[in-house]
Amino acid sequence: MRPDQEIIARWIEPGSRVLDLGCGDGALLAWLRGQKGVEAIGLEIDAANIERCLGAGVAVIEQNLNEGLSNFDSGSFDTVLLAQTLQALDNPAELVEEMLRIGRNGIVTFPNFGNWKSRLDLLLRGRMPVSEFMPHAWHNTPNIHFCTVRDFDALCRDRNIRVLARTVVNSRHEGSWAMRAWPNFLGEIAIYHLTRQ
Repeated sequence: MRPDQEIIARWIEPGSRVLDLGCGDGALLAWLRGQKGVEAIGLEIDAANIERCLGAGVAVIEQNLNEGLSNFDSGSFDTVLLAQTLQALDNPAELVEEMLRIGRNGIVTFPNFGNWKSRLDLLLRGRMPVSEFMPHAWHNTPNIHFCTVRDFDALCRDRNIRVLARTVVNSRHEGSWAMRAWPNFLGEIAIYHLTRQ
């Protein structure tokens, strides 16, 4: 399991109901089911990933997140996950709202486009950055909404969303005291644990 997934796993209660939006190959859900006894369901659009989920015994629904979550009742889950997908959505703010409608808690991770490496790349080269944690050029990136830690903090304030915990890590998923002190400047990946006010 990736270190960022270890952080996510710590925030999920044993035996809880978990929905993973954009669950990929289902590896995290399979681990949570095996280690924490969660009732896990994933949503995924990629056919190859759906096949991998099914092969791992993970319940998965083929669904485009840009079409919303109206097929789920309010309060259906204890935790709803959205890992490394926020920036690729048509309307990320509305999906966060929907997450917290159908789940008691939400966990969101995204690349922090405000970190010093991105800023330096723009300053010195005058081009959109390409790095280990943002490996796509501007013309072929799945990212359509570039978000920083400060942007997401403002969204939470504006939407009356309570941040239970926040951490930032680098591209190797390592944290430090400096990243905790200056998350928007030093963090490459942001990880938020959210609930309604």
